[in-house]
Amino acid sequence: MDLESLKKEAKLEIQKAKTIDELESIRIKHLGKKGSLTKILHSIGNLSVTERPKVGQLANKLKNELAESIEEKKKTIGKGKSYPWIDTSLPGRKSNTGGLHPLSILSQEIQDIFIRMGFSVVTGPEIETEYYNFTALNTPKHHPARDMHDTFYLKDGRLLRTHTSPVQIRTLEKNSPPLRIISPGKCYRVDTFDPIHSPTFTQIEGLWVDKNISMADLFGTLDSFAKNIFGKDVKTEFFPSYFPFTEPSAEMWIECPFCKGKGCSVCKKRGKIETVGAGMVHPNILKSLGYEGCNGFAFGMGVDRIAMTKYDIDDIRLFFQNELQFLRQFNDSKL
Repeated sequence: MDLESLKKEAKLEIQKAKTIDELESIRIKHLGKKGSLTKILHSIGNLSVTERPKVGQLANKLKNELAESIEEKKKTIGKGKSYPWIDTSLPGRKSNTGGLHPLSILSQEIQDIFIRMGFSVVTGPEIETEYYNFTALNTPKHHPARDMHDTFYLKDGRLLRTHTSPVQIRTLEKNSPPLRIISPGKCYRVDTFDPIHSPTFTQIEGLWVDKNISMADLFGTLDSFAKNIFGKDVKTEFFPSYFPFTEPSAEMWIECPFCKGKGCSVCKKRGKIETVGAGMVHPNILKSLGYEGCNGFAFGMGVDRIAMTKYDIDDIRLFFQNELQFLRQFNDSKL
């Protein structure tokens, strides 16, 4: 059979086909391993040297043309006898789309606030040494403050960081003041997994080192942060506290956004909620790094706790249970 006759026959068969099965039979008949067009392609070697290129070109062109005609016909057949349950007029099922975890959303929102204030984002390793996690932060080996951090130790002597403060030391080692950074990331502590505690949590710490930095700069920065996160009308208060790496140290409390200071179950009837730990960078830290002519402040906050306050969530475990009904509330797209 010559190529022209084969083309007419195959085209007519494709045109008359009414089901997907019929089209598949036509494809096998002409384009399969033993198909009529395949036989012609295999016989090209028997032709003269001058005929081979011409016939080969025409045969390959016809092969592609028939394959395209079969695919186009499949689109127009719709519901065939072999698949009577398929109704191509029905709309397809909407595919599920994922979304960010609420803690990731809030963490990015917090980072954006400090970036607008001129802070840079810096990250570091989650597996740390005792030096960066404790010693360089003015917490010697037998210092009682280490008891505040129940630590996961590894067999090689390293540990899972208990806060992101080691990033501050690593940054100061490589960069001279003035600098403003925040360090977000996962932290780990040996803790009971209950409604208000988790052995893993997300933390964001900040550091501003320069000359003539004061507690007023610290309070103003954190007050601005609170108003951006909880609303411009939120009231903040600062109380003395203790952290080995800051002196003096303070805690920022905000007026409970749910009871407006009257006292409720969320704030445990206190009318306010502890939000951020902060203070002036301890002079010993700056001295050990060679920056005695500078001062600065540092602060740290748990994103999980801020999320509980912001979204009125009374059980931190909800963030780790991967319940779609819970997670969908924080995303515009449906998970």
